[in-house]
Amino acid sequence: MAGARSTATKPPAKVVIVDDHPAVREALAIRIASESDLEVCGEAADYAEAVKLVAATHPDVAVIDLGLKSGSGIDLIERLKTSHEKLLMLVWSMYSEELYAERALRAGARGYINKEQATSQIIEAIRQVLQGRVFLSPAMTEKLLERQVGAAGKDAGRSPIESLSNRELDVFRLIGQGVKTADIAGRLHLSVKTVETYRDRLRKKLGLTHGTELAHRATQWVLENL
Repeated sequence: MAGARSTATKPPAKVVIVDDHPAVREALAIRIASESDLEVCGEAADYAEAVKLVAATHPDVAVIDLGLKSGSGIDLIERLKTSHEKLLMLVWSMYSEELYAERALRAGARGYINKEQATSQIIEAIRQVLQGRVFLSPAMTEKLLERQVGAAGKDAGRSPIESLSNRELDVFRLIGQGVKTADIAGRLHLSVKTVETYRDRLRKKLGLTHGTELAHRATQWVLENL
């Protein structure tokens, strides 16, 4: 019939969940399943699984935790951004938004939400990202705008921790969580010698003399921030 409007409905957006905790993945998957416009097409626990999953399922959006069983969440975002340009990514993490959100956005994510937020907020964040918008807390949005306005002195007032590179911060966090050097190397796919080099850099950047001081500082930071 001429002029008749199509009754076809838009298929639900495909979501992959990347998180190293099975119970967390299951809870989020159940919440997403209750939404008619979203569907979970797969789950992964680490970097390698996530790369294979995205290649196999071609999702619209990936919800990614930064603390993975193996590999770095930031590294994963950078990898997926390079290999799947149209993939939208939202970080859902327990880590401090103040410290990690800007890093995640630079890597290619379109939003950052803390796991302390209600699942309804996570669903809203996914939808905003799918709509082409960036999702951040109001406080983080204001902070990023302030940094843009004061770009000439963007490093002024930053703590030594904020000045660390993504990889240095990964190593620092794992030291603070009590992970041994060899295990850090395994998790981040680095050599033990490379991890030792990062430990030396961390001591110098943070003005520390001994490895025990680094371990104490890292442990204190983890307790206060994660």
